[in-house]
Amino acid sequence: MTLRGARVVLRPTVPSDVPSLAAIRATPEVYARWQGGEDLVAAVREDLADPGAERWTIEDEGAVIGLIQWSAEADPDYRHASIDIYLDPAVHGRGLGTDAVRTLARHLIADHGHHRIVIDPAADNTAAIRCYGKVGFRPVGVMRSYERGPDGTWHDGLLMDLLAEELTP
Repeated sequence: MTLRGARVVLRPTVPSDVPSLAAIRATPEVYARWQGGEDLVAAVREDLADPGAERWTIEDEGAVIGLIQWSAEADPDYRHASIDIYLDPAVHGRGLGTDAVRTLARHLIADHGHHRIVIDPAADNTAAIRCYGKVGFRPVGVMRSYERGPDGTWHDGLLMDLLAEELTP
């Protein structure tokens, strides 16, 4: 299955995407958030082998520009989906991340029946927070010392959620 946004195409990630995704992960802006050690090709392959999430390669005009993934909480009393994304910094500021997040959120609501979706950017990642806000995500709260950065120190995360009826067109 392929998902089409206003500009981006989301398609299932395949092994031939690994070199492009590893190169994107190696950019300082992405590595600071996603890390992955010294061998990013191995890190991306390991991510793809994890059955806990469904991964989609993000394309713009046929070029690989990032990855978006989702997973779900299956307990019916807490059922919801979560999204993570990274995008090549060379295409930042063009609305492509917003388009990718909106496209996947629409799919999760319409095709998987999720009523709530969460996303958890670093609390200091203002560009990502602004992007998710354009889709309809709202801040829920700060998760203190939530993730370890590449320097080994702990950093805060911002929990954001989106209810199905809040998805922006």
